[in-house]
Amino acid sequence: MRGGNDVAEEKKNLENQVTEEAPEETVPAEEEVKEGEPVQQEEGKKEEKKHLGKKRDKNAEKIQKLEEKLAELEDKRMRQLAEFENFRKRSEKEKSQMFEVGAKTVVEKMLPVIDNFERGLLAVPEEDKETPFVQGVELVYKQLLTAFEELGVKPIEAVGEVFDPNLHNAVMMVDDDTLESGTVAEEMQKGYLYRESVVRHSMVKVVN
Repeated sequence: MRGGNDVAEEKKNLENQVTEEAPEETVPAEEEVKEGEPVQQEEGKKEEKKHLGKKRDKNAEKIQKLEEKLAELEDKRMRQLAEFENFRKRSEKEKSQMFEVGAKTVVEKMLPVIDNFERGLLAVPEEDKETPFVQGVELVYKQLLTAFEELGVKPIEAVGEVFDPNLHNAVMMVDDDTLESGTVAEEMQKGYLYRESVVRHSMVKVVN
């Protein structure tokens, strides 16, 4: 199939040809007009004009067809560009979704490690908290939390918040006169978000 440039070039050549072949209308001077000029000469001129007219009509028809072909090729080009743009956006979205699923899987597997650090640090007696070993463990724990935060992972707010089934998992109902009904009274296991998407719901106790 010829490209748009070839079709445009052919159209331009035809237009130039029509311009070049257009006969020049000349009016002979009075002294040059002779009586009894042969009829055959007049007929010949008429035939020549008729032939040129037909040729111009034929070239005009070709130009019109070329213009239609150009419009068709341009429409096809625009459609292909639109299809490519849609494909590019769809590919980027799918790649982003795959990355997010993979990242959430890794975060979910790392959460038990965070839980164990927190349990271990809570179990340390007050008099041992200043020892180099405990301080080293606490430093590693804080580094993990910083890395999580840089990745977009953050803990879910629970205690004192209104119970939200999208964020919290109620495992027990309790009585507490200091809190309103439906408020989270205690967090049994911390929940986490990854870029506003829940990785793990908070396990909580809710006020009756």
